[in-house]
Amino acid sequence: MLEFDALTKAFGDKKVLRGLSFQVRPGELYGFCGANGAGKTTAMRIALGMLAADTGEVRFEGRPVDSASRRLIGYMPEERGLYGKMRPRDQLVYFARLSGMGAREAKAHADEWIERLGVKMGPKDVLDKLSLGNQQKVQLIAALIHRPGVLILDEPFSGLDPVASDAMAQALTEFTRDGVPVVFSSHQLDLVERLCDRVGIVRDGALVAEGTVEELRGSTTRRLEIALEGAPAGWASAVAGARVVETRHDRYTLEVDEQVPVREILSAAQAHGDIVHFAWRESSLTEIFREAVAA
Repeated sequence: MLEFDALTKAFGDKKVLRGLSFQVRPGELYGFCGANGAGKTTAMRIALGMLAADTGEVRFEGRPVDSASRRLIGYMPEERGLYGKMRPRDQLVYFARLSGMGAREAKAHADEWIERLGVKMGPKDVLDKLSLGNQQKVQLIAALIHRPGVLILDEPFSGLDPVASDAMAQALTEFTRDGVPVVFSSHQLDLVERLCDRVGIVRDGALVAEGTVEELRGSTTRRLEIALEGAPAGWASAVAGARVVETRHDRYTLEVDEQVPVREILSAAQAHGDIVHFAWRESSLTEIFREAVAA
């Protein structure tokens, strides 16, 4: 298990982390979400020893992360962290060797992952000659080529097409099946919703929501979708105890106050026309995120 325990960090007068705590369980894919500047990258860099926390600590398997345990971590930074003028395969082999792999095994692993993720490159191309999507694939391979015991990935899906995203998702899922805790940050909330076992949402350096997507949905404002036939335009604005949050053609989405019985909303709708559609609408992770960071 990877644990971030009560991390605080300030740069001068700016407090970036404010008691941030969360856990990533063995074999779990954990989505770490927040707006730009919320503290996600700072927390990841503390786990890697690139920054020191002011207070709190990061633990792996119950012990504080130190130089020895950091060798077990595969890290992918959001910004490019590879050598632009070096051929991708050569530097992947180099990084694998640094992690203790023999030359033959390192070359075999590099070739396997280059093929699996579909990295497009010529035999003499240096990294800078590759497309941004292919550079992103090489960056991921560098993080996982040594078969790490933990994966910490900062925006790993940025710049990838759908096929490459699927290949990367499959690779991460294989690691979780082997019991590896995987945490990644992303602004692509549809991917987080589809892939992650649990999600943590951070605002101003503190965790403000956490759980499975289903658990997070249960804590959000209730929403009803209603469509009527023969109703006057704008009828939904007059419904007591509800607010119109979206209108799509003749279908209205209403936020319903917790204390308002659904039958009252139904009766109010029937007074304006014939019911064509009346159902609860599940909140997307994007809606959950907006509500959490705006609270």
